[in-house]
Amino acid sequence: MWSFSNDPEFQPELDWIDTFVREEVEPLDVLLGSQWDIHAPEFKRLVRPLQQKVKDRGLWACHLGPELGGKGYGQLKLALMNEKFGRSRFGPIVFGSQAPDTGNSEILAHYGTPEQKKKYLEPLLNNDIVSCFSMTEPQGGADPLVLAASAVRDGDDWVINGDKWFASNARYASFYIVMVVTDPDAAPYRRMSMFIVPADTPGIEIVRNYGFYGEPENTHGHVRWTNVRVPAENMLGGQGDAFVVAQVRLSGGRMHHAMRTLAQATRAFEMMCERAVSRFTKGEQLSKKQMVQEKIADSWTELRQFRLLILETAWLADQGNDWKAIRKNVAAVKATMPKLLHDIAARALQVHGSLGISHEMPFAELVINSFHIGLADGPTEVHKVTVAREVLKDYAPINDIFPSYIRHELVAEAHELYDALQET
Repeated sequence: MWSFSNDPEFQPELDWIDTFVREEVEPLDVLLGSQWDIHAPEFKRLVRPLQQKVKDRGLWACHLGPELGGKGYGQLKLALMNEKFGRSRFGPIVFGSQAPDTGNSEILAHYGTPEQKKKYLEPLLNNDIVSCFSMTEPQGGADPLVLAASAVRDGDDWVINGDKWFASNARYASFYIVMVVTDPDAAPYRRMSMFIVPADTPGIEIVRNYGFYGEPENTHGHVRWTNVRVPAENMLGGQGDAFVVAQVRLSGGRMHHAMRTLAQATRAFEMMCERAVSRFTKGEQLSKKQMVQEKIADSWTELRQFRLLILETAWLADQGNDWKAIRKNVAAVKATMPKLLHDIAARALQVHGSLGISHEMPFAELVINSFHIGLADGPTEVHKVTVAREVLKDYAPINDIFPSYIRHELVAEAHELYDALQET
């Protein structure tokens, strides 16, 4: 059965989230620094009470299954929630659903030992600590097959050496989940393994923290690992299983990120519309200008199209619970996301004129963020290739010089079909 309406029992929760985020969470974005600096006094004073309200409402960490204290919501409900609290930079952490902690918690839930779950997973889920997922390297970019950081077995330990790049939130993390080469002679996708490493382990050095326009603090670390000793039991999954382990955190995370991007674009759209009906130029409302109307019409249409693409993909995930089977859908969502945010933010900026490029408005930050989300979790180009490859699997070549749908052949086949039917 198809429906475009929300579950009547769930709609009040979405309405509460929408009001709560607009009225109480969004103001944090202009008051506080990094949302991962959870031990800052102002975070404790302002954010912790809001997190408690979410917990009291029963909406904390809803990406978790009931066995971990969550609601066990499917991807569709999670998408609708992320569309609401994704409006705010602090929205995800207020709802216990911030990256990379959500993905890391899924890895620990699947592969962690009981002791590791007690030490790392429980405080992570309660936001008593935050974590870092460390995979990319300075020379590697988006290609994990050229990773060079390695771990060598030494008795009961593995010894890690190498550099990691753009390790988000490394400066605040209590532990890292790091992907390194453990068997350089194995097949390409069996060369690497995943480890959980406490952040205070000797040999871990943050060389420099990098940031980009719009971020309140530099939080993306260049991290150097020098003879970092890790107990063998800290390997997550088996040796060579890094790609299998990583897939646990990727697809669902991409869906949630997409809905948060939709929320940001929607917020920019709302600002553009308010400006259009409020501003007068050349003797009339800005909203009366046809080129402004075009920007609004294009933006509204693109928002609806993207939203439906995400929700269809979330619905498919709930039906089959198999991300691999819908990888082209997920890749299409990821590939569409940066352009949507870029185009709508750029239009909103233009409609606001010189005010639009100022620090008083969020549009320049959103434009830069559109490039960020086009690089994180694999660049847009990679996801477009995935879509094309998956789509083309459903087509087979024909052994003829002309297409199977050339007109004169279709005419002949149609005559043959209906002449035969007439004879019978």
